[in-house]
Amino acid sequence: MEKMQFISPCHFGMESVLKKELARLDVEIDEVSDGRIIYSGTEEVIARANIFLRTTERVMILAGRFRAVTFEELFENTRSIPWERYIPENARFWVTKATSVKSRLFSTSDIQSIMKKAMVERLKKVYATEWFKEDGNDYPIRVSIIKDEVFVGIDTSGESLHKRGYRKLAGKAPLTETLAAAMILNTPWKYDRPLVDPFCGSGTIPIEAAMIGANIAPGINREFISDSWDNIIPKKAWYNAVDEANDMIRNDVSMSICGYDIDDSMVKIARENAKLAQVDGFIHFQCKPVKELSSSKKYGFIITNPPYGERLEDKSAMPALYKEIGKTFMKLDTWSYYIISGYEDAQKYFGKQADKNRKIYNGMLKTYIYQYMGPKPPAPVKRTAEDTDQILQ
Repeated sequence: MEKMQFISPCHFGMESVLKKELARLDVEIDEVSDGRIIYSGTEEVIARANIFLRTTERVMILAGRFRAVTFEELFENTRSIPWERYIPENARFWVTKATSVKSRLFSTSDIQSIMKKAMVERLKKVYATEWFKEDGNDYPIRVSIIKDEVFVGIDTSGESLHKRGYRKLAGKAPLTETLAAAMILNTPWKYDRPLVDPFCGSGTIPIEAAMIGANIAPGINREFISDSWDNIIPKKAWYNAVDEANDMIRNDVSMSICGYDIDDSMVKIARENAKLAQVDGFIHFQCKPVKELSSSKKYGFIITNPPYGERLEDKSAMPALYKEIGKTFMKLDTWSYYIISGYEDAQKYFGKQADKNRKIYNGMLKTYIYQYMGPKPPAPVKRTAEDTDQILQ
């Protein structure tokens, strides 16, 4: 089995979470930079990374990496990539997306066109043909140019990995599944600790938490564009990865996960989404305003995405809402709170500065994860043999 390099994007500020996920897949981490990680492994990584990774949008083969400041350099360097290693003669291939940041080559349509021509020129010579039917499997190419450095990736995922398949309906400003999972994995929460999302919307945070707690792989019930690529990855690798994912599921685990929302229609949507994700037995959803939140349980977690006035007309309601959030949350004095918000005065009206805050880009919107750390639960008492004898007596 030959090693190859891969590249996966992640939310800016969540690189460490993706790095931990990749470490569990037993790959070699080659480079960590803002919003992406490059790593190495055999072709089996394609199947395992797509099925098991919770916090990336896609898994790409890093076909080439080079510097280009002119379109001629872009063409020649693209043509020098051994495309025949990845793309069969009958494949359908195209540059599906190009991005450019702080680079001299900035016209994305020209970048796409020139790179496609360079690929065709290379493959025409290799396959000794003047025409490609392109009636086979799809091999989409994604290109990013960052400060004149070009990263050329072959997309193995197809539809973004945040589309697990369970969220058929969503609210106005849903959190992506990948960001919800990253938020949860960035906390010390474990399945044996209570978790509440008082602004659950379509249920993404509770559902992702239940999937993490029950060890359900996020990609277990969906398809990927590369699962038909018999020239790069054998079908057996997919079967093995799915078998591995099924063997890891813990259906007998006991969890206390609750999702609340003031909108009853959203609660119904959340319940349906949880059923599709096959985790409805682990989550209690209820229509309830945040001010009614209470719990007799200790050392729990609130992980939530409250409204933050994305629309101008909603801004005036934010101070009262965040005062209510702070007043309610602080009654749960042994709990930890993790709140993602783009509201710039969130801490001011919450009434307490966060222990930590982490800047995150949710799409193009700058947000922060405010982290309020509660006390650790007491360690279980270790009984000696003498203690046990006294209890038995």
